[in-house]
Amino acid sequence: MLRKAIAGFALAALMAVPAFAQTADEVIAKNMEARGGLDKIKAIKASRTTGKMVMGQGFEAPFVMMEKRPRQTRMEFSFQGMTGVQAYDGKNGWAIMPFMGKKEPEAVPADQNKMMDEQADMDGPLVDYKTKGHKVELLGKEQVEGADTYKLKLTLKGGETRTIYIDAESYLEIKMQGKRMVRGQEVEGETTYGDYKEVGGLMIPHSIESSVKDMPQKQKLVFEKVELNVDLPDSLFAMPAGTKPAAEPEKKADAAKADAKAADAAKAGETKTADAAKTEAAKTDAAKADATKKKKP
Repeated sequence: MLRKAIAGFALAALMAVPAFAQTADEVIAKNMEARGGLDKIKAIKASRTTGKMVMGQGFEAPFVMMEKRPRQTRMEFSFQGMTGVQAYDGKNGWAIMPFMGKKEPEAVPADQNKMMDEQADMDGPLVDYKTKGHKVELLGKEQVEGADTYKLKLTLKGGETRTIYIDAESYLEIKMQGKRMVRGQEVEGETTYGDYKEVGGLMIPHSIESSVKDMPQKQKLVFEKVELNVDLPDSLFAMPAGTKPAAEPEKKADAAKADAKAADAAKAGETKTADAAKTEAAKTDAAKADATKKKKP
């Protein structure tokens, strides 16, 4: 009887495991359902979002963000009477940044272009992740600001990794972490999602905050209006004719090194000139002293 009881207990325990355990695909499936369902997600062909960008020291700037399938994005933001633009046409990213003295369109550097391509995925990386060439692994559960979350490790097709946190109750994304190359340097960033609201049958975050590790500045996007399936012409995203090529970080670095060498050479030259002047002055003083001695009776 005892052996049967032990065997029965062990069998019950084994049968109970699937009821509590979750796989990455199960978590993702519930995430898709929580967002509104795959059909509704994929039915969105274009969107336009208006709101404000909030940064430190009271800085606020209104913005308009536009997205269109297959992989087109455009963001406009205004400050002090000037409007900046960052856009991606499906292959190439470009920008107009009058705040930085760049009033003409300029192609973005390769690392920023790669980041814009990733962000141009309207559905998000978890939708059809296998088809896209990504991999997802469930790392278990972890608390984020007091809430239980499922921690997913996303490995993108290119090899970069992202950590995505899915709320264990609502099954909505609340945070993403990852490393990116910015201007030739690797930085670790974090994005948090909140204030979810229903728009056209979809749950969409109306607050997105981004930050970089070891930097106090944070950037927050507050959505005020989200419009789905609006008419957006391709010309909004297309790179304008005559766009300047991107400035290469390596060339900038080489130029900086060359300037430093030139400055060092100039300093060396000044030192040599000063030393020569001192020598000449010493010779002149010695000649004057000799002349004075000869004049004495």
